[in-house]
Amino acid sequence: MGITKIWAIKDSLSRVVGYAENSEKTQLSDIYQVLHYADNSEKITSGLEKTMYVTTLHCRREHAYEDMQYVKRYYNKLSGNLAYHCVQSFKTGEVSPELCHQLGVELARRMWGDRFQVLIATHFNTGTYHNHLVINSVSYKDGRKFNCDKRAFFRIRDISDELCREHNLIVIDKPKGRTTRSIYFAEKMGADTRFQLMRKAIDYAICMSNDMERFGKILLELGFVLRYNEQLKYPTIRSIDSKKAVRLWRLGKDYEIERIRQRIRERPIAVKYQCQFWYKEDRQKWRTKYPLLPQHQGITQLILTQNNLYRLYLYYCYLLGVIPKCRKPCKPFSPALRLELQRLDVITAQTRLLCREGLETAEQVTQFIARTQKQIQTVEKQRSGIYNRLRRCDDPQERKLLKNQRDGCTQRLSQLRKDKKNAQAILDKTPERCQYMKCELALRQGVESKEKTKQRQIQR
Repeated sequence: MGITKIWAIKDSLSRVVGYAENSEKTQLSDIYQVLHYADNSEKITSGLEKTMYVTTLHCRREHAYEDMQYVKRYYNKLSGNLAYHCVQSFKTGEVSPELCHQLGVELARRMWGDRFQVLIATHFNTGTYHNHLVINSVSYKDGRKFNCDKRAFFRIRDISDELCREHNLIVIDKPKGRTTRSIYFAEKMGADTRFQLMRKAIDYAICMSNDMERFGKILLELGFVLRYNEQLKYPTIRSIDSKKAVRLWRLGKDYEIERIRQRIRERPIAVKYQCQFWYKEDRQKWRTKYPLLPQHQGITQLILTQNNLYRLYLYYCYLLGVIPKCRKPCKPFSPALRLELQRLDVITAQTRLLCREGLETAEQVTQFIARTQKQIQTVEKQRSGIYNRLRRCDDPQERKLLKNQRDGCTQRLSQLRKDKKNAQAILDKTPERCQYMKCELALRQGVESKEKTKQRQIQR
């Protein structure tokens, strides 16, 4: 199972070449010695478990850096991307050192062998065999630079998969995209991301369902739309306030459509999935603490017209559970507002800005941004003058006074820029947040209607 990735080298070509051909990680110098080493079983001892191989294409092994630099100087292309660093890694225990290096050399020949200089080194310093391929960004043949776009990335992956098939190795049929750093670290810290909310909703819907039809209805009540008909290649799920759908297989093996069907069938005996979920707990909290939805006069019209931004943001904070303050605030129902809980500091700062400046309409916010920009320019000129006076000042007392004035200007600029940023975010985010509020109100009204129906049945 070969996994490939590639990135540009912008800082130093000698650094990456030196790392790839590190004498502590590399021993044998060309493909002939590699094959000879593979045939010689007497050399495979416990002391040579980390022996590595190095091969070069169209450049000398001992002078790879000099040869690559010569090509760059010859075509006068010494700036920009200096080289590209490609890594080809295999599953632990799947390949031998010799086969790993052979696959790396063949990948380099098929991908770059007719135009570019390449250094291929096989390392075992991470516990698994992997190849480092250092590609000169300038072609020795015509002086053109390598275009490392998406097509090149997919071609590298396809060639690597083709080599794995030729040697009867595992190939990933559905390669999963890399999780973004923000989502990865948020999930690692236990925060609710949109993927994590989808997983929790699916888990809860499985526990409350006995067939797929019921499963889809419960998901819809929780704010998610499921599509899994035969016309779709991949079943998807999305929140009701978003147009972007997520393929189920991206959530994990337990959330593919066939696995979901299996979990629904095994529901009575699947003990590990029978746990309490925050959806049920939060709905119970909402019924006890806020039994009726507050009837603000004209709140729907307020959301549609956005004629009072301050009242709108106050109500938005109310839906988020920020106000009124209580010991255990109820979380909102809709997925979008649950994600907004992670931005409470920003939303609170925007609401305070509207209150402090008395801003109620979008026109007033626009005028505030213009005034703030003029103040920023004035303070910047003032601070620039202080810097000029500091350069010519030799008196210690006066320098101390000027530095205090400079620091005051810097603090003033910081606050003005924050206010301008928050005001601009209010203009940009208000339509989107109005849509979130509509979805949240629809879900809460659905909960109320069910509660009223149950009360009527009890009275009868």
